[in-house]
Amino acid sequence: MRPANDPAEKPQPPHWYWLLIPGVYLVFSLIAGLRGPQPLAYSDFMRLVHAGKVKEAAIGDTVIHGTLVPGGAGDVLPQAAVDALKCGAGTDCAFTVVRVDDPGLVAALAAAQVRFAGEPRSEWLPLLLSWLLPLAMLLLLWRAMAGKAGMSAGWLFDAGKSRARVYVASRTGVSFDDVAGVDEAKDELMEIVAFLKQPERYRRLGGRIPKGVLIVGAPGTGKTLLAKAVAGEAAVPFFSISGSEFVEMFVGVGAARVRDLFAQAQARAPCIIFIDELDALGKARGVAGVVGGYNEQEQTLNQLLVEMDGFDTTRGVIILAATNRPEILDPALLRPGRFDRHIALGHPDLKGREKILAVHARQVRLAGEVDLSAIAARTVGFAGADLANLVNEAALLAGRAGKDRVDMGDFEEAIDRIVAGLQKKGRVMNRREKETVAWHEAGHALVAESRRFADRVGKVSIVPRGIAALGYTRQLPAEDRYLLTRAELLDRLDVFLGGRVAEEIVFGDVSTGAQNDLQQATDMARSMVTRYGMSDRLGLASYDRTPAAALYPTPAPPQPAPYSDATGQVIDAEIARLLDDAHARVKATLLARRALLDALAHALLENETVDRAALDSLLAAHGAGAARREETAQA
Repeated sequence: MRPANDPAEKPQPPHWYWLLIPGVYLVFSLIAGLRGPQPLAYSDFMRLVHAGKVKEAAIGDTVIHGTLVPGGAGDVLPQAAVDALKCGAGTDCAFTVVRVDDPGLVAALAAAQVRFAGEPRSEWLPLLLSWLLPLAMLLLLWRAMAGKAGMSAGWLFDAGKSRARVYVASRTGVSFDDVAGVDEAKDELMEIVAFLKQPERYRRLGGRIPKGVLIVGAPGTGKTLLAKAVAGEAAVPFFSISGSEFVEMFVGVGAARVRDLFAQAQARAPCIIFIDELDALGKARGVAGVVGGYNEQEQTLNQLLVEMDGFDTTRGVIILAATNRPEILDPALLRPGRFDRHIALGHPDLKGREKILAVHARQVRLAGEVDLSAIAARTVGFAGADLANLVNEAALLAGRAGKDRVDMGDFEEAIDRIVAGLQKKGRVMNRREKETVAWHEAGHALVAESRRFADRVGKVSIVPRGIAALGYTRQLPAEDRYLLTRAELLDRLDVFLGGRVAEEIVFGDVSTGAQNDLQQATDMARSMVTRYGMSDRLGLASYDRTPAAALYPTPAPPQPAPYSDATGQVIDAEIARLLDDAHARVKATLLARRALLDALAHALLENETVDRAALDSLLAAHGAGAARREETAQA
C-alpha cells in the first residue's frame, strides 16, 4: 500500500508547462499585429491632415492612432494606399502612423480642426517583463539544479516540512503474524500495543508508557518489519521516516522538519513515529563535527532531544527507532525519559529460522518433500532478510526450470548460490588446476570428518562459484553454538589447513588457492592468543588491539599496541606454534588416510559434487564409517 502522502502520488508538471504563459503571450501579440491596421506613411498622413480628411487622432510617443472621415482617403491618396488601409464604405477608417520628429504637427492638426489628444505611455508591459523573465529563468535554473540533486522542483517551498510517510490506521499491511523468530521482542512490544489500545488500563495505576523504544539489531534481523507490525496491530497512524531525510545542505532545515513531524504526530494522536537508521541523525555530538564551525546534524539532533522532552505521552504518541550501530549514538538519546526501552534483535536460532521460513513460504507452492526444519539447520547465521531471499531464490530457480512446485533441490541450490555465489559454468580450468582444487577440497572434507568437534560435511564441490571460489566444502552445524571451547577451536583450525596440507602431500607444491584459509586460520589463532587467553606462555591477559563493534564491525583507526615489543614477539611465536602444531596434526591425519583422500578427490573429478550420502558411502567403503574415529590432539 502507498503511504497517504507518498511523493510518488503528486503529479509533476511537464517541462513545457513553464513556457506556456510566455508562448501564449507571444501568440496573441502576433495575432493582434496581423489583425491590426497597417501603418500609414507619414507623408500620406500629413496630406490627409491638410486636406481635412482626418477626423481625430491620438498622439503617442512612437505612433499616432486615429480615424479618417468616411470615404475621404480615396480623394487624396493613391489607390494602393487606400487598399492598404482596408477601409469599408460608409465607415470610419482607422489608421496608424509611425511618428517622426515634426515640430509643426500640432499646429497643422489645429489648423485643420482635427480633434487630437496625447496618448499616455504604457509602462505595464516593460515592467511585467522585467519581473517575469528573470523570475522564470531562476525557476528553470532551480528546477534543473534540484533535479540533479535528487530533490523535487517544489522543494524550496516545503523545505521545512517533514518528509515522513504516513500510513493510515491498520493499513501498514503487516501484523505480528508476519513476524517470526523474535518472540521475546514481540512480547516487549505487545505492551506498546496494549497501551495504544487500552491506555486507561495503565493510567489508572499511575503507570507511564515509555516515550521511546529503540530497536537494535544487525542488518536484516527485522527491525523495520517489527515496527510496522506494531502499528498494524495497534491500528493507529504510522509516521515512517529515515534519519537521513532530516538533514539537508541548508541550515535549519533539519530542525524545522523535526518540529513539523512532531506537530503532525500530536495532531493525529494516538500514533507511532518510526525513525529508521537513527544513527544517521543521532550520532554522538563532536564525533564528526567541524571544529569552530556550524554542524547542521548536531542542530537537528538537539531539536529532536527538545521535542522528545516536550511532548506528552499520555496523548498516545510513541517513538520507535531502529539502528544497527548503537555504539555511536549520542548518550543523551539513550537516557531514561527519551528512549527508555532498548530491544535487541539477534540472528534467529534453529526454531526461529524454521518459523521465519514458514512465514515466507506461505505464498510459495512447495513440494511434499520439502523439510523446512532441515533447511533451517543448514542456514546457521542467516538473518530474516537472508531467509526471505533464500525462499525467493528457490522459487525463481524452480520457475526457471519449469517446475510446478519448489523442491529440496531448489533450496539446496539457493543456499549454495547465497553462500558461495552463482555457478560459473563458463569458467574453464585446465586439468592440473581442477586436480588441485579436487584434492584441496577433499583435504578439507576429510579433516572435518576426522575431528570430533568439527561440524559434519554436507556437500563438497569443485564447481566454480562467485568471483574467486573454485570449489567449496559446506559443513552442517549440528546446533547453534554461542560458546566454543579450546578443543573446538583447534579442530576448526585443523579444518582450515586441510586443503593446504593436502596439496603439499599430493603435489609436493602449494597453490594460491589456500589464501583465504590461511587468513581465517591466522585470525583464529591470533584471537586464541590475544583475546581468549588460550596461551600458556601469555596467561590470562587479553592483548586485543581493536575490539569489534557489538553488531556491525567497522574499520577502526590504527592504534598503538597495548603491550611491549617483547610481548609482541611472544604473541607472534605463540600464533606460529598453534599453526605449526595444527599443520603437523593435519599432515598425520591425511597421510594415514591417503587412500580415502584420493578416492574422494577422484569422485569430485568425476562428478564435480559429492553430497552427504555419497560421502558416507566412501567412508564406509574405506572402513572409516560415518562416525568420528580420531579426537583432536592436545596442543
